[in-house]
Amino acid sequence: MARYVLNDVEKNDIAEMADAFLAGRPAWAPMDYVDEIRAEAERLPVGVRQFLVTSRAAEDAVIAVANLPVDEELVPTPPNWQVAEKEGAAIREELVLLLIASVLGDPFAWSNQQNGRLVHDVCPSKGQEKSLTSASSKQQLTLHTEDVFHACRGDYVALMCLRNPDRVGTTVAIVDSVEFAEPLRDVLHQNRFRFYPDDAHDVVPLHSAEHPAALEERPHEVASVLFGPQDSPYLRIDGDFTSALPGDAEAASAINEAAARLAAAAESVVLSPGEAAFVDNYRVIHGRDTFTPRYDGTDRWLKRTSMVRDLRRTYVHTKSRSRLLA
Repeated sequence: MARYVLNDVEKNDIAEMADAFLAGRPAWAPMDYVDEIRAEAERLPVGVRQFLVTSRAAEDAVIAVANLPVDEELVPTPPNWQVAEKEGAAIREELVLLLIASVLGDPFAWSNQQNGRLVHDVCPSKGQEKSLTSASSKQQLTLHTEDVFHACRGDYVALMCLRNPDRVGTTVAIVDSVEFAEPLRDVLHQNRFRFYPDDAHDVVPLHSAEHPAALEERPHEVASVLFGPQDSPYLRIDGDFTSALPGDAEAASAINEAAARLAAAAESVVLSPGEAAFVDNYRVIHGRDTFTPRYDGTDRWLKRTSMVRDLRRTYVHTKSRSRLLA
């Protein structure tokens, strides 16, 4: 993992940048300000900018920036993302995340996820403890490519920690750390797999043990699990939302073996308040450990966004100059 720790001068400079940016705008509407935020990111301290540009060029699997400013009087962890949106919870921290993220790529959003917001709130929610979404807590989130179902999924997933009292880990597995020997490798490079939208995308019906056929009723893409350079391939997989084509036993066996090998290679990354991790969504799959929620305002709380390295490929796919994907 490539990691940069801001010194206190750099931290204060970023806090002042964020405060000045917000003071000049009547309301927080990040989708409207995203181009201005990208321009403002050029004023970030030179050390962190050089680190991010170098890490981007090297395609580092996980890029971390620590000691980012977080309000010393941070509001309590919201009970769900809807409350966070309504109350405008931790908007300065959202801006800080977008400033750093904009050096690596262009943030975008999904119309059917958290009301089309550019930055999501990740916090445990009552009634969602065992869901297959980031609102869960007692259900382990299986290692997965973020938004595995879509050709315009992000190149990076950004996670900024605001609160993590139980030191809950984000699990990561890097494709380069796993040996996919033949014939497994050959099968994984073939278009024999179906990729479905996950439950965070307001899809119906929900996928569950009681409704195992739910995935079959969702739109999906057919593609390969491994793709790109043969000597250092990229990866696309989600243990809960990927399947082999019907009747393809060899592909079904291959994806199960691939998932097992990746799980065996997984590591835990524990983020501290003020630390952001940028996960390469083409080279790394990620998940989350289980934890016991308190629901008392002190629970784990992250801000999350996704970025693409080339926004034009999104425009071409959607035939619209919009950062909001359907």
